[in-house]
Amino acid sequence: MSQSADLWRRGIEQFNRREFFECHESWEQVWLPAPEPDKTFLQGIIQVACAFHHHLRGNGRGARSLLRRGLAKIERFPADYRRLQLGALREQARRWQEAWRAGGNLPVDELPVIERRNNP
Repeated sequence: MSQSADLWRRGIEQFNRREFFECHESWEQVWLPAPEPDKTFLQGIIQVACAFHHHLRGNGRGARSLLRRGLAKIERFPADYRRLQLGALREQARRWQEAWRAGGNLPVDELPVIERRNNP
């Protein structure tokens, strides 16, 4: 497995453990040298992770702004981009976005997770 693939996989695992800052660090190393359109996708998913990092640290304004920008980027990609269930991640993130717009939060156990597509 290449270093980039290893960092990508590690970032997904960190995201799913709610280690949002750490996954940002892993993915940034993949994002920096990435060509388009992958660069835009990676920037978007990093922004989604950073949104939840800010949320957990009590920075609601930063969380809302980053989630809006990150979702706008990953909306451009197919629901199974990079063999992920990206559509499901977007739905989970939108639920948080709606809760924040309504002035509330969802329970912490409903933080988004990234699942891989089952078929090859």
